[in-house]
Amino acid sequence: MKQIIAGHGSGGKLMNEMIASVIKSILGPESIQIDDSAILDLPATKIAFTTDSYTVTPIFFPGGDIGKLAINGTVNDLAVMGAIPKYISCALILEEGFEIEEFESILRSMKEAADLADVQIVTGDTKVVPSGKGDRIYINTSGIGIIKNKVQRGDILQGDKIIVSGNIGDHGVTIMSLRNNLTFSSNLKSDCAALNKMIESLCNKFSDDIRFIRDATRGGVASVLNEITSNKDFSIRLDEDQIPVSNEVRGICDILGLDPLYVANEGKIVIVASQSKASDIISEMKKFPEASHASIIGDVDSLYPGKVYIETFVGGKRLLPLLVEEQLPRIC
Repeated sequence: MKQIIAGHGSGGKLMNEMIASVIKSILGPESIQIDDSAILDLPATKIAFTTDSYTVTPIFFPGGDIGKLAINGTVNDLAVMGAIPKYISCALILEEGFEIEEFESILRSMKEAADLADVQIVTGDTKVVPSGKGDRIYINTSGIGIIKNKVQRGDILQGDKIIVSGNIGDHGVTIMSLRNNLTFSSNLKSDCAALNKMIESLCNKFSDDIRFIRDATRGGVASVLNEITSNKDFSIRLDEDQIPVSNEVRGICDILGLDPLYVANEGKIVIVASQSKASDIISEMKKFPEASHASIIGDVDSLYPGKVYIETFVGGKRLLPLLVEEQLPRIC
């Protein structure tokens, strides 16, 4: 059978055959439990738990696909809290007519991403919706990680430095270029990656000097920083000269009328760290290929309490408010 049909979500013979011959054959024999729950070994008194859904279109893109995105996004959401990701659940909503070959490709991406991040896909569910009632495939995940050191959420102080782990906007601009058939943007690639190994190293060495970590996905870097400053007595100043953006991303943002600071990333984190250790944190980050362009892009001050602002190339200042609507829908 080459396509998904309604029977693949029926709970009957076809569904069990697909779980055995397609899903388990790719994700591994322990991946999808036929029982009601997976039984997990959690040697910790404190855990992190997250859930997310993935609806990106197109589902295949340079640098990844919806499956890789789902695993890495879940891993990163756990890691930025200071947790070591361990287990992921995976629920699949498939549309009738979806090609089995493409489904298998997505499952292989999920397996590869999970193996690279050292996490296990331990349970899941499959549903099929009628043709025209979905968008080929949606993925819902939940993840569990153990807290070994501490939750990376501390008091932010004036003088603290703002760090970003590399060039921003790659994922969102890659997706928008595909949607708009911008053929001259052939070098663009999503930054989709699991960052848990890098974050674990940072937490082991600098836990007391890291105030905050967040992956800058929907809404980009500017939205993360606005969440940090909301209703606080401090502001965040960014230096436009120090913000890493590739020339291609900057050029396409100019064409599409987008600000890279608000464009989604899937392999970048924002860190607020003590002034005294910020340079050491950058040095540690650059040991990992995902953070080769890590940079200090600003600091915490008191000029505009509760706001984020940027000092521009020409020496002016402008506020970076929280956007009312998302610039780029359906990017993750």
